[in-house]
Amino acid sequence: MDPCPCGYYGDPVKPCTCSNQVVTKYQKRISGLLLDRIDIHVEVPRVEYEKLSDARYGESSEVVRARVEAARERQRVRFDGKDGVTCNADMRPAEVRKFCQLDETCQALMKTAMAQLQLSARGYHRVLKLARTILTASGGRKDTCFYVSNYFNHHLSTLRCNIKQETYNKNSISSSAVSKSIPIIPFIRSKR
Repeated sequence: MDPCPCGYYGDPVKPCTCSNQVVTKYQKRISGLLLDRIDIHVEVPRVEYEKLSDARYGESSEVVRARVEAARERQRVRFDGKDGVTCNADMRPAEVRKFCQLDETCQALMKTAMAQLQLSARGYHRVLKLARTILTASGGRKDTCFYVSNYFNHHLSTLRCNIKQETYNKNSISSSAVSKSIPIIPFIRSKR
């Protein structure tokens, strides 16, 4: 989805010609109920010519496939014997409570986010399942709260908002103002 009718809202090179009211009205065309069902919002920034014409290659498909398959195998082992649950996306509320337990700091973060972002039950479980999926894919190199915090950082950066965000710090929660407006491109996860 473009961020506004002209398509340049938030672009670092070309200025947007839309008023703030037009941008807000345009972005509200997608209902909150639909947005609540989209798991990941990804910013797709302008790509500079130098990056497009660079001779370097990114990761090969084989490397990425191996990492995904390893994460899927960890999930299969975790959910062995759970009827109908083969991956984090399939978790029901009971499995989310069991496999996505939060420490006190992270519970405080979730409580603040639930109130400020007005998350639904679906949104709450989505955050925990996505954090668990990223934790699984990373091989468990950080704790769950790190990924929950990252989810909110990304979520807030993709929405046009100006609220106080609670950010996770290993020792405490600190407040920081967020007033960043970036275009959103929604991706819906597959049910495989």
